Amino acid sequence: MVFKVSKVSTAPFDGQKPGTSGLRKKVKVFVQPHYLQNFVQSTFNALTPEKVRGATLVVSGDGRYFSKDAIQIIIKMSAANGVRRVWVGQNGLLSTPAVSAVIRERVGVDGSKASGAFILTASHNPGGPNEDFGIKYNMENGGPAPEAITDKIFENTKTITEYLIAEDLPNVDISTTGVTKFSGPEGQFDVEVFDSASDYVKLMKSIFDFELIRKLLSSSKFTFCYDALHGVAGAYAHRIFVEELGAQESSLLNCVPKEDFGGGHPDPNLTYAKELVARMGLGKSTSEVEPPEFGAAADGDADRNMILGKRFFVTPSDSVAIIAANAVNAIPYFASGLKGVARSMPTSAALDVVAKHLNLKFFEVPTGWKFFGNLMDAGFCSICGEESFGTGSDHIREKDGIWAVLAWLSILAYKNKENLNGDKLVTVEEIVRQHWTTYGRHYYTRYDYENVDAGAAKDLMAYLVKLQSSLDEINSIVKGARSDVSNVVSADEFEYKDPVDGSVSKHQGIRFLFEDGSRLVFRLSGTGSEGATIRLYIEQYEKDSSKTGRDSQEALAPLVEVALKLSKMQEFTGRSAPTVIT
Repeated sequence: MVFKVSKVSTAPFDGQKPGTSGLRKKVKVFVQPHYLQNFVQSTFNALTPEKVRGATLVVSGDGRYFSKDAIQIIIKMSAANGVRRVWVGQNGLLSTPAVSAVIRERVGVDGSKASGAFILTASHNPGGPNEDFGIKYNMENGGPAPEAITDKIFENTKTITEYLIAEDLPNVDISTTGVTKFSGPEGQFDVEVFDSASDYVKLMKSIFDFELIRKLLSSSKFTFCYDALHGVAGAYAHRIFVEELGAQESSLLNCVPKEDFGGGHPDPNLTYAKELVARMGLGKSTSEVEPPEFGAAADGDADRNMILGKRFFVTPSDSVAIIAANAVNAIPYFASGLKGVARSMPTSAALDVVAKHLNLKFFEVPTGWKFFGNLMDAGFCSICGEESFGTGSDHIREKDGIWAVLAWLSILAYKNKENLNGDKLVTVEEIVRQHWTTYGRHYYTRYDYENVDAGAAKDLMAYLVKLQSSLDEINSIVKGARSDVSNVVSADEFEYKDPVDGSVSKHQGIRFLFEDGSRLVFRLSGTGSEGATIRLYIEQYEKDSSKTGRDSQEALAPLVEVALKLSKMQEFTGRSAPTVIT
């Protein structure tokens, strides 16, 4: 039988504006008739015809609630829009980094290559009938669609009148691998369901020395725990850590992907990864059981990571700096040297110090992974990271949670390769403290003031911009608050000119840089209907190695006091304390 293409009349929905990570809304919004279809058609219409007609597209995601229905809809719409074939990860599961790898590396059974992907994820947001769903489009380089495309998609959503769909195309069984062939008015259309993990595992084995990591994991002194928080990382954890690297089955926590992430919040931080945090000895109660040497967690779509040692938390800002400092020795992929390193502006300057020491190209970019992607495509950057638990490299064009875990295991394996039979292994904590001794320590914290009145938040930011015109005035406020804090030497609003495409991003955050290398950064995030979030990043640099072991909040206290005085935080927002401290 030949499937028919139907044109369905529709009308625009408000607010289908994709952010840097696509379109995210409640499931209840996405299940409205035509809602998903409008967005998918607007995406097809925003792409050049050769990226659609006769093309190969990947359609998969983190397995959250509504994904299975969405995949069938997108398959039917792809067929109607002249797409030649759709690749789907088994059970509709592909991590965001794996999608990037599949676009870049995979060759289909008929020799085809993918030119783009619809990724179904809302990342670290909860899933379920009353929670969040999301969709984003990635390009042929494996990275998220650039602003030129997402702006076009948004414009299309405002004027759409019809979409194309092959309604009579039967649903494809995505639970078993294999190719299903259909014929349509323009010829053949195939859906290939393939193993979710194979391509990604192959890529990881080409980057890391699995044999060396396996030796570490088989040592009786090394214990390990990985928590997928019931996200899509579970589809990779068993294959990589148990089958390939020989870890114990019992070292995997919450590694069965669930549509609602087990009712939890799949965000790998000290607040939400409660079970892992307790197992690693960082919980409120002290347990009698000795914690593992190494622990890690992933978010819903497995692009974020959290790294823990025994009773020890590694900040994401430190993590990317430590990976960069050790990559050439510990990771075969980087053996010939790093092209450069980059971080998002709010991330601490720990990476800057490593770059300076190692004489590497260094870039500070706005928040958003696409800025790193541009640098990587141009051959300027090998390793990059951001404070919000995202770390990655130029092996793909997304941040990669499992890659970061394998990078840390590689560093541990490298540091311990001579003493696996000795009395004691070099620990995560020792590696971090050694790093601080060599490079100094960036004490770092983030204060989030959530749901602040949007007007008050804008006023506070405007006041800070105005204040920046006078360093004398700034420094008299600083000294009035704390005489032991060093002087502000520069104050500006961060703006970025992309060295690759020349595009300029303005108003990316307000910065105060101090003489001793410390920083204060203020950013406004998401002026949604619920008001705005003010994020305040506070960073104290300490070079004196006798002072790098202090309690973080204690070391930061003087600078916190200065930040609150400088911004008149309580006066503007009426808040005497932040909603969240990270």
